[in-house]
Amino acid sequence: MALMRVDLYSEVLGLSTSMTVILPQQTATQIGMSGSAPQGDPPVLYLLHGLSDDDTIWLRRTSIERYVAPLGLAVVMPQVGRSFYTDEEHGNRYWTFLSDELPRLCQRFFRLSSRREDTFVAGLSMGGYGALKWALREPGRFAAAASLSGALDVAARSPTSSTPLDAGVWHTAFGERTVAGSDDDVLALLDRAAVADLPALRVVCGTEDLLYEDNRTFVAAARERGVPLTVDFSPGTHDWAYWDTKIQDVLAWLPLRPGG
Repeated sequence: MALMRVDLYSEVLGLSTSMTVILPQQTATQIGMSGSAPQGDPPVLYLLHGLSDDDTIWLRRTSIERYVAPLGLAVVMPQVGRSFYTDEEHGNRYWTFLSDELPRLCQRFFRLSSRREDTFVAGLSMGGYGALKWALREPGRFAAAASLSGALDVAARSPTSSTPLDAGVWHTAFGERTVAGSDDDVLALLDRAAVADLPALRVVCGTEDLLYEDNRTFVAAARERGVPLTVDFSPGTHDWAYWDTKIQDVLAWLPLRPGG
């Protein structure tokens, strides 16, 4: 594998930011690990971080580089701060950066497949929310999307709720606007989705996780609407030991085409 920390300027954000990228490399003599690369442009997984993290966190807390080495899969891990992958009400346009500028920059910087069947998204906690929001808002972009311990009922986390988000995070991301029913509400996006157009979806959460009820709510809503869904509810909490194990299951589940 080739590992890159990319420092770049974002025209959308108006500032310098970063992303961590893993690119597939064919290797045969590397001790303890072998690498695979497809004949053509490799498939890509956009892998999103959580609220307290950055673009380096998946690499630091899991063995993601080792897990994807035999798959011939590129992994793009962007930096979005504590934005909830939104165009923030009192901050910056991180949704536009993620959904528009980032894929264009990656296509310009690297050899990556642009085909829907080769494009995937996943994330944990805030990133799980971001992954499903991106897949539901732009279903034609992805073949599969997975949420690990996702914050999937954001509208129920308003400052006036019984289980609110940090007030500063909410104010910056959402301000005074109503989240319920908007394009930042993944439950509302489920309501508006054309089921036949959706990518494969996977929801993973530990049964002792603080966001378990959010995930149960999302799964129930998806089933009520006839949205196909792979569900993995198993013992676990909101921690990296759980996510390190479950990202391997997600990678095994991705519909990667044989030979890339």
